Amino acid sequence: MPLIARRTMLRIGAPIALVALCAAVLVGRELRGSAAAAAPQAAPPPAVPVEAAAARRGDVPVYLTGLGTVQALNTVTVKSRVDGQLQTVAFQEGQHVTAGQTLAQIDPRPFQAALDQAKATKAKDEAQLANAQLDLTRFENLKQYATAQSVDTQKALIAQIQAQIEGDQAAIDNAATQLSYTTITSPLNGRTGIRLVDQGNIVHATDTGGLVVITQLHPITVIFTLPEEDLPEISAQMAKGPMTVFADTRGDDKPLDQGTLQLVDNQIDQATGTIRLKATFPNKADQLWPGQFVDVRLLLRTEQNVVTVPTTAIQRGPDGLYVYAVKPDATVELRPVGIGQITDGAAVVETGLDAGASVVTAGQYRLQPGTRVQVREAAATPAKQPAA
Repeated sequence: MPLIARRTMLRIGAPIALVALCAAVLVGRELRGSAAAAAPQAAPPPAVPVEAAAARRGDVPVYLTGLGTVQALNTVTVKSRVDGQLQTVAFQEGQHVTAGQTLAQIDPRPFQAALDQAKATKAKDEAQLANAQLDLTRFENLKQYATAQSVDTQKALIAQIQAQIEGDQAAIDNAATQLSYTTITSPLNGRTGIRLVDQGNIVHATDTGGLVVITQLHPITVIFTLPEEDLPEISAQMAKGPMTVFADTRGDDKPLDQGTLQLVDNQIDQATGTIRLKATFPNKADQLWPGQFVDVRLLLRTEQNVVTVPTTAIQRGPDGLYVYAVKPDATVELRPVGIGQITDGAAVVETGLDAGASVVTAGQYRLQPGTRVQVREAAATPAKQPAA
């Protein structure tokens, strides 16, 4: 074939081939579009079930918490003040006794005899005094027939006998006191412990163990500690009025009693950096017992009209604290928040959230911003009620 004819065919064939290629591309696109239209669309992912609660506005108490030890307001070891045989034990172990109630009786006969002897000695001296006064009257009636020396001697004898009578009265008072010690009474209102001496034993004033230990339970005190950093604010609140203290059981925080802060210790423990405080509780239900460990909550103040959310809604991320807020279209968004006081399962939201907003309280581990959720209301967490 001539060269000219070959070039002519090439010029005509190139456009034809390009047109054919474009047609093939368009046909392929139409076929793919038809296949995509014919295939069923993929179902959206199911909603994630979560629990949610609304942010609420209200008053939140601010507590300072510490560990405390219950101590009896007064503890007395009842001992004998005289020696003798213990005739009677007039109390039951664990009994509530009142001040002045008889607890035990020691054989009083030796002490009664000593009292009677002291009274007899006084009576003898009083008789001598009466006779000496009569003699003085006789000397004074003799006038010039009685010497001045005899009169002065008689007056001195009378003064001596009067001093003896005063000593006799002191001996009587002492004997009566010793006799009163044979009846052992309770020095205060309290509860008796385990009896330390049985009836029939000989007791002595020098015995170290005593008869029984009595502890005063109404009222009762709790000694607890707080960090020294809290001292300025505590002092400021005490200046305004009495501060309320709550005692709770260890672990489950069951309220035991409500009392009043009595005092703050006058020095800080440098070894621990803590300050000791003492609170008084009425303990009418006997829920507090000497030696018991309790959790103590000191009511510092009450935050008024603040926004709160359950503490389970608070999450911590690399950029700080946040919550998952549920939007009206049932999707969630990540919302940074500023948290203040946390008390009794409620956290005060200072920034980032308004009252009424719904926040996720359970199921956050499956969420990310934009996730569709199925919300169910979270069970309300009962607030800790202060003891009556």
